[in-house]
Amino acid sequence: MCGIAGIFNLSGKGQIDETVLHAMNQAQFHRGPDEGGVWSSEGIGLAHRRLSIIDLSSLGRQPMTNKDNSVVVVFNGEIYNFKALREELLAAGYEFKSQTDTEVIVHGWSHWKEKVIDRLRGMFAIAIWDTAERRLFVARDRMGIKPLFYAIDEQGTFIFGSELKVLYQYPGLKKVIDPLCIEDYFAYGYVPEPKTIFKNIFKLEPGFSLSLKVGDSQPVLNQYWNIPFQTDHSMRYEDASVELVERMKEAVGIRMIADVPLGAFLSGGVDSSSVVAMMSQLQSDPVNTCSIAFDDKKFNESEFAQQVADRYKTNHFVETVNTDDFHLIEELAKIYDEPYADSSAIPTYRVCELARKRVTVALSGDGADESLSGYRRHVWHMNEERVRSLLPFPFRRAVFGFLGSVYPKLDWMPRVFRAKTTFQSLGRSSVEAYFHTISILKNEQRAKIYSDAFKNELAGYNAVEVFKRHAKDCPSDEPLNLIEYLDLKTYLVGDILTKVDRASMAHALEVRVPLLDHKYIEWVSSLPTDFKVKGQIGKYILKNSMEPHLPNDVLYRPKMGFAVPLASWFRGPLRDHVKTHLLGDRLMDTGYFNPDQLHKMVKEHSAGLRDHSAPIWTLLMFDSFLEHVMG
Repeated sequence: MCGIAGIFNLSGKGQIDETVLHAMNQAQFHRGPDEGGVWSSEGIGLAHRRLSIIDLSSLGRQPMTNKDNSVVVVFNGEIYNFKALREELLAAGYEFKSQTDTEVIVHGWSHWKEKVIDRLRGMFAIAIWDTAERRLFVARDRMGIKPLFYAIDEQGTFIFGSELKVLYQYPGLKKVIDPLCIEDYFAYGYVPEPKTIFKNIFKLEPGFSLSLKVGDSQPVLNQYWNIPFQTDHSMRYEDASVELVERMKEAVGIRMIADVPLGAFLSGGVDSSSVVAMMSQLQSDPVNTCSIAFDDKKFNESEFAQQVADRYKTNHFVETVNTDDFHLIEELAKIYDEPYADSSAIPTYRVCELARKRVTVALSGDGADESLSGYRRHVWHMNEERVRSLLPFPFRRAVFGFLGSVYPKLDWMPRVFRAKTTFQSLGRSSVEAYFHTISILKNEQRAKIYSDAFKNELAGYNAVEVFKRHAKDCPSDEPLNLIEYLDLKTYLVGDILTKVDRASMAHALEVRVPLLDHKYIEWVSSLPTDFKVKGQIGKYILKNSMEPHLPNDVLYRPKMGFAVPLASWFRGPLRDHVKTHLLGDRLMDTGYFNPDQLHKMVKEHSAGLRDHSAPIWTLLMFDSFLEHVMG
């Protein structure tokens, strides 16, 4: 895994300041500590940090050029079908000097131009400079596994990098906070693609490319792939169950090629356990697996991970993390570069830290919950959707909207809490209801914590617009497909993959995600709804298909996830920290927040009257961003 960066003067004139380019590259040293390189010509400069995985020789050094320097490539990721593409290009007369996937992209551009992206199977962020056309072409993989940030400054210079901190090194770039993205953040817990927290900096969306020529003022964006979601209603369940395992095993197998130590995360959940089961059936040597245990049984899944490790006789490594492991809080903003509020970033950081002691590449089970409806919210939504389909919207809005407003929110009674949420959801459209379900701070909560001045600045904007934009592009009108599509376009990319990329790259660890293989995802998106959610069981076909391979305790126990005890932290060891940061000058001086509401929230949580741990954490992470990124 690597980091890429670049500067492109759109006038095409002048030499790039290599001092700045080197600074940008150095800011992502952690992504590729093995090697670094810079290439520049008139008006253009490209940089790369390398974590050597395949062909460890210096022949894999980037930026990489072809023989006449007419094509220059910097690339972050892995192309799993590069050997087949290499053979095709060799047959077409191209000469190779290395065994790397990068060189396949170099010659692939010469042979296929933009269409080379359609042929790549893997995870990637790629920048290609075409000297003859004086054109820069940039692309991001279909699922958004690898990140890519870009901006154009006031002087007409295009800059890009693998992390926001790379762009921060460019002296002409201003950090201008976008108020609409603050609203997005407090709803989702992250800033969804293609936006960042800054008005003038963007993320390239998954499945998109951009192209810029000398003389252009703005990039030309192109969506080269989308999740098809065309349900195959003729599919037989028994056939699909067999095919699911075959396709999963194939996606895992092609990700087991590496010239460095390789292993897998093993949390004890269905997804990582399934990946380990497939790996164990594909190699004769024991699989290297790692997991973290917690000293609090409420958060500890290590016994289930051990069951899988014992069954497949893996080389299993476990480390125990204290549940008071909150010392990373101040580091998270430095890792994520913009507001990011998923508290599971802490244990994710720790498991990556553990894995890097043993391996350089780790496979994970990320992606199955989003593509196969593995979250409880998917089952809840489908239950509510059946009611929505029976009653007209005006009736639902009037009756359930009223019940949702008067029903008590009692945090100490989860079923009552869900009843209130259900009433509120039934009074909304499907998209608005799902947004309400996933929002960290609901509409009324955000309205309370915002100041009147900031609400005026928002001018009526609501973060649900992110969902509405994606819903318009969803290829399917089936309710379950819609919410899976929304998850895959927002939560998966902005939260899960962001978390794993930054946490793993902080330790120079490459993480591969076979359950997000685009060929596999295309097929999974064609599965009928009742294959994925059956009764109150989500991810049904995966669990059912893996019964011969995994213990029932692993397959059918309640989902835990990577949780940390925020509520008790904020009433105990972090009580003073919360007061200092939430009620301090830094948040108040922004003018975004209502100080009376923040005081009330802190007081109620400290006294144990309400559980405000989620909004408090979200505010803490925003404050940490202001401190460590905005200075």
